[in-house]
Amino acid sequence: MVMPTIHVVLVEDDTFLATIYKTKFEMEGFKVTLATDGETALIEIKKKKPDIVLLDILLPRLDGFTVLTRLKQDKSTVTIPVIILTNLGQKEDVAKGLDLGAADYLIKAHFRPTEIVEKVNQVLGR
Repeated sequence: MVMPTIHVVLVEDDTFLATIYKTKFEMEGFKVTLATDGETALIEIKKKKPDIVLLDILLPRLDGFTVLTRLKQDKSTVTIPVIILTNLGQKEDVAKGLDLGAADYLIKAHFRPTEIVEKVNQVLGR
């Protein structure tokens, strides 16, 4: 049985990191849409209805917490799992992200791209 292609929207303003993550996910058979700011992220997520979103917090135009809040308030995107992928590791930030409805909260520095792919598969129950 062939697994359907999983579509990830990656919201990351650091082009170097975004390229690393995008390449890793594509090597694993995922379809990746990249957004480099919060406003573009919201547009892309609403338009494409991905299976999962990887969301940075520190972003131009709209921060990740605002993006997450809007996704969870919108009937058309409320069920899309969001994994926060950031370098903000303060307890308050983690708690806020999870309280706003994130499926998981990953600190970039603590996870290799391979582990992030594994987390996505876990959240999606694969």
